[in-house]
Amino acid sequence: MERTLNIIKHDLWLEPFEEAINGRYRYALGKKSELTNGGKQSLSDFATGYLYFGLHKTSKGWVFREWAPNATQIYLIGTFSNWKEDQAYAMTRLENGNWEIELPADVLHHGDLYKLIVHWNGGCGERIPAWATRVVQDAQTGIFNAQVWDPQTPYVFKTKNFKPATDPLLIYECHIGMAQQEEKVGTYNEFREKILPRVAKAGYNCIQVMAVQEHPYYGSFGYHVSNFFAASSRFGTPDELKELIDAAHALGIAVIMDIVHSHSVKNEVEGLANFAGDPNQYFYPGARREHPAWDSLCFDYGKNEVIHFLLSNCKYWLEEYSFDGFRFDGVTSMLYFSHGLGEAFVNYADYYNGHQDDNAICYLTLANDLIHQVKVNAITIAEDVSGMPGIAAKIEDGGYGFDYRMAMNIPDYWIRTIKDKIDEDWKPSGMFWEVTNRRKNEKTISYAESHDQALVGDKTVIFRLIDADMYWHMQKGDANYVVNRGIALHKMIRLITASTMNGGYLNFMGNEFGHPEWIDFPREGNGWSCKYARRQWDLVDNKNLLYHVMADFDADMLKLLKGVKSFQTTPVQEIWHNDEDQVLAFQRKDLIFVFNFNPKKSFTDYGFLVTPGKYMAVLNTDSPLYGGNGLTDDTVEHFTIADPLYAREKKEWLKIYIPARTAVVLKKM
Repeated sequence: MERTLNIIKHDLWLEPFEEAINGRYRYALGKKSELTNGGKQSLSDFATGYLYFGLHKTSKGWVFREWAPNATQIYLIGTFSNWKEDQAYAMTRLENGNWEIELPADVLHHGDLYKLIVHWNGGCGERIPAWATRVVQDAQTGIFNAQVWDPQTPYVFKTKNFKPATDPLLIYECHIGMAQQEEKVGTYNEFREKILPRVAKAGYNCIQVMAVQEHPYYGSFGYHVSNFFAASSRFGTPDELKELIDAAHALGIAVIMDIVHSHSVKNEVEGLANFAGDPNQYFYPGARREHPAWDSLCFDYGKNEVIHFLLSNCKYWLEEYSFDGFRFDGVTSMLYFSHGLGEAFVNYADYYNGHQDDNAICYLTLANDLIHQVKVNAITIAEDVSGMPGIAAKIEDGGYGFDYRMAMNIPDYWIRTIKDKIDEDWKPSGMFWEVTNRRKNEKTISYAESHDQALVGDKTVIFRLIDADMYWHMQKGDANYVVNRGIALHKMIRLITASTMNGGYLNFMGNEFGHPEWIDFPREGNGWSCKYARRQWDLVDNKNLLYHVMADFDADMLKLLKGVKSFQTTPVQEIWHNDEDQVLAFQRKDLIFVFNFNPKKSFTDYGFLVTPGKYMAVLNTDSPLYGGNGLTDDTVEHFTIADPLYAREKKEWLKIYIPARTAVVLKKM
């Protein structure tokens, strides 16, 4: 008799779907057995394609291999062949569709450019090798080529056996190219020198780096990947990226990569789209090949060679670059035949109705298994908007093995609230439900906004709150009602989002200080300008402006939360909410969080039933340090007041003054 998986034991609502859940679990175990020769090798041993395929230096010279089962002939071309087919550089076909060529040591040199000319029945074409680990673009022609990367003194990591801090995990989502003040594409070195110290000072212990895998179009934000094993050369060299990661580790900052395995760019010369005249070598056949919304191609997760390619890709970034894990992009798109488009996901049956891609579910399960084999402390995060049960549950429990899932409902809720509701209609009961609405046994990453909310066509939280007044009234002493309201709510939204986390918290680069405007990458429509694809650090550095008060609050908020051991795993206990007053209070360990979202009413001697004792304010959004009015004296000791009606419950009244549109954190002393 099959055992009942823990995911079902933990959630009895899943019992009707036990057969489907068991089926997915068995399928993943069966595929793992198939790939590992019945367990005779490990999944990590299987995922070593990058050590076999591609270009490698040997004791005799060079060896290059490629998988191209539909090819009839392949030539290596480059500066060494005057970019022409030469029989001396013709590859030999091996078994299983693999091709190989061995070359003397003096044929290739560090920095040389190369490509393939692939022939198939009915055609041929230039291709960048699928396993290329270095791809560069010619500044004049715009043409991409693979490049030999063999420096005389390769970078050697100084920090060994780094272990990410996850108590709690505090993620700074960032993009190397747009991280600099200047209107240009930033570099790995500049990020290491100028931005990492800011991240450390701000209190974040992890950076989530976007756009690492090489992509032909800069404006895709790195989500239309062409070369899965190549770190984007527009930001610098592989060694410079390694040095950045090493420097982050030295500061105690983990580095996770925004990995894109949900789709691939359509480009044929640069990418995998029609690699050897077979449009389905890497991708699903028929109508499932193209993503209807993203203008990209969908991997065939049912093909063992594709699984090998993608799993090897995961291991490569962990081993070669010492990344600490991945945030998997577009997981919803992978899980469903519909890519989640037009789906409501209103009940559990929507996750087990046969509309799910079991191949993709299997791949994600194997990827998490592999990643944690390679690095036991690795971090994996799923970007899934559908709420698929088990995404962040252990594989042995019947889940898919991610450590965390993105709490994507929370930023959507805040944007809807700011856009559609007047301040008087902000209801604390709805807020509390939204920020704590999650599966009990799956950790999430809470966030008020990510890069998604900053793109052209949308607005960041601060820009929705203040809008045009950001251009005219952010000078200290010149703030108007709109600015004061926006800054107050910006702090309160972040505090309620971060303080209710059950795993980690994420912020996009610059949003901690209320970065103005949106993100718009250089494109034809804006004259290829980088004006909106950068970060204006001078705003937060200028103490005459109000931006720094939001950054200071953010840093002190994170410091407070990090100061409580296992804060993210402690129960969030609601103490009180009153939607008419717009007041909310909840407790975590010895901290009590009190919010007054009322735009007009301040309350004197507002009471809550709490554990008896003395309480002191340890963080207050209304402090002048954070641009507040300083209407309360935070040095006052608050003593609870006994009430015989609640003596049996061991509760007493805590009565405090809470000004309008403020929040305070009280600690039991």
